[in-house]
Amino acid sequence: MGRLEGRVCVVTGAGMGIGRGIARRFGREGARVLIAELQSEAGERVAGEVRALGGEARVVPTDVREKEQVEAAVETAVDAWGAVHVLVNNAWGGGNIARLEWKTDETMMHGVKTGFLSVFWAMQAVFPHMKAQGGGSVITMCSLNGVNAHMYSAEYNTSKEAARALTRTAAREWGRHQIRCNVICPAAATEAYVRFREQSPETAEGMLRQNPMGRMGDPEEDIGGAALFLASDDSRYVTGNTLFVDGGGHINGVTWAPDLPEELPS
Repeated sequence: MGRLEGRVCVVTGAGMGIGRGIARRFGREGARVLIAELQSEAGERVAGEVRALGGEARVVPTDVREKEQVEAAVETAVDAWGAVHVLVNNAWGGGNIARLEWKTDETMMHGVKTGFLSVFWAMQAVFPHMKAQGGGSVITMCSLNGVNAHMYSAEYNTSKEAARALTRTAAREWGRHQIRCNVICPAAATEAYVRFREQSPETAEGMLRQNPMGRMGDPEEDIGGAALFLASDDSRYVTGNTLFVDGGGHINGVTWAPDLPEELPS
């Protein structure tokens, strides 16, 4: 316990799912967690959980599609606690399952803003603070969807792979400042996964059969544990890596081929 005692951690999209799991895990280790969350009520609920687990927490309502709001979240953490030691780029605004030829400019730009530009803005915002204090850790949540080019989620895949390349580039450029930048590609039983499993139980079961460990990860214990490692001094010599926290699902890949019509429904 206490591996993040006094550390200031900004977690985007921490109101539910993996972001909530990471915020809770950080709180258990004594962190000060700035929850940058679009849904204020969900953010406040998680902030209460973090405090109950022994950490400190603040909430800043944040739409990561807006640069000024991303910057304001980082500055709030610095104003409140005087530093920012860890940034977790977790927020994602959702997409739609559709063939590539059906995707619109609006859909693709939504992916760019939520999955890529938000990461870019947050990283630029924390950089001067991490540089001045002699180091820090940036953790970007990406996806096997992009690595394996899963079908029908082009805006998600491309934005996540762009964010992965950005994070690895930052690792190369910022290593001299002792700023570590790493990626996690997770598989977790989030609220979204539960809904998917309820809607498509056979598909979900088939995906689990392809997973060597035969289960989805727990957002707090499994994904949060990996994030804790990357946030803590245990990873002080680790940068530029993509850590697949997916029960081995990346080894041979997971089949993902939803049944869609050939023509766009009218």
